[in-house]
Amino acid sequence: MSTPQPDAVYAPYRLWTARVVRVREQTCEVWSNREVSSIRFAAMFPSPRVERVSPGNLVAAAAGQNADDVVVWRWYEAVVLGAEDDDSVRLREPAHGEVVAKARATYERQDPGTRAYASAGLPGAEWWIADSAARSQAMRRIWRLDGGAIVPTTRR
Repeated sequence: MSTPQPDAVYAPYRLWTARVVRVREQTCEVWSNREVSSIRFAAMFPSPRVERVSPGNLVAAAAGQNADDVVVWRWYEAVVLGAEDDDSVRLREPAHGEVVAKARATYERQDPGTRAYASAGLPGAEWWIADSAARSQAMRRIWRLDGGAIVPTTRR
């Protein structure tokens, strides 16, 4: 059995990823698999949501208690400013300014000026950089199945 990545998060449900199109306090419209759909936020998702989630963010969704899909996580779209000496990456995220992010296992080094998905709030680092926001496969590669950790995939 493989050892889970230290930055992987266990989730009991299959997750899928989508890009945010519009945000309301209780729901957001997302684009995935060439369609726009409206899904609600999980109860645990902090408020005010219209201040925390923006069009262009990448979100993870899962089946909720009533089999409805719910948003459970969000990644920010940031601009890569450059690599740091300790292999972390300096980013510019519009709502947070300049931040330094630790690279996740899926991250491939990018040139300054390119866009990447970043997240905050996971154990192990204040900020994480996941993958390029420009690659067509980025949403599938953000998190991987490793050990018992379920990670976002494309929508069913």
